Amino acid sequence: MIERDVEIRTADGSMPCFVVHPDEGGPFPVVLFYMDALGIREELRDMARRFASGGHYVMLANLYWRDGGPSFDAAPLAEGRLDPHMMALNVALTTGMTVRDTSAMLGFAAADGAADAARCATVGYCMGGRHAIANAAAFPDRVKAMASLHGGRLVTDAPDSPHRLIAGMTAEAYFGWADRDDVAPPEHMRIVEAALAARALPGRVELHAGALHGFTFPERYCYHKAAAERVWTRLFALFARTLRA
Repeated sequence: MIERDVEIRTADGSMPCFVVHPDEGGPFPVVLFYMDALGIREELRDMARRFASGGHYVMLANLYWRDGGPSFDAAPLAEGRLDPHMMALNVALTTGMTVRDTSAMLGFAAADGAADAARCATVGYCMGGRHAIANAAAFPDRVKAMASLHGGRLVTDAPDSPHRLIAGMTAEAYFGWADRDDVAPPEHMRIVEAALAARALPGRVELHAGALHGFTFPERYCYHKAAAERVWTRLFALFARTLRA
């Protein structure tokens, strides 16, 4: 594997990004990996490496770069405590910001012979789920697959609510839902299902029994191994259907 930390020039400034891909056999389809609210950490880098091991060019950007790129301790979450700084950054990060960031990421990938930027997937966890949707809608000619895992705030009253942006997608979609998730209640799942049906998009909305919000993260108290491994199986099958030339 080849991995490196790069700085990508965006419309708003310089954004740090972790890039990893196999060392031979490219060019590889691009997986744009949108972080959760805790920020960049080795846990996410290891997940990026696993995506890359399947034959993908993975880009994991620090979406908090405008605020210095902080990361946060997961331990308080087990006690139901949310860091107010983390939540403020989560709320302040708009989909418009990440669309500009993604445009720059795609430009970087297009200039790298190891990447095939015409075949992309967007994958987001927790906070990243809404950004995976927004960027699938913003770049429908390139994004062939979209996945949101225990995505939060996918349904709001705002005109640009993520569930409304599904109307602009052409990608095959996968939504992995936790059945014990206060951040993403069952009624939101039904609204997302209806949005997919209205768009007549191929996709799956899957409810993972016994899973908590954040169940895919192996270093978190909420990790649910069986559900997390099922998600990996779903994602690699999705990529095999949609990203192969």
